[in-house]
Amino acid sequence: MTLKLKVGKKGYVILPKALREAVGIEEGDDLTVSVNDGITLTPSKKFDKSAFEKIAEKHKDTILSLKDAKAPEPGEAKKYSLEDEF
Repeated sequence: MTLKLKVGKKGYVILPKALREAVGIEEGDDLTVSVNDGITLTPSKKFDKSAFEKIAEKHKDTILSLKDAKAPEPGEAKKYSLEDEF
């Protein structure tokens, strides 16, 4: 699976909540950074790859189901927090 992320002003990259949950990354965990033909982040602790693939597929299906959703009316999205997603 490949995921495109944007780099923020200070070089931050936010790993989406679904991805963190799928591979068991929690605040304070260590990641190994490898630089070869690109950059690879690897969680220092092991994770269940098949569980990750199931969660990633479900998340992809959810995102794809939203493509035909109508945009919220002004103020309607106040009840949602980006913190919940990211």
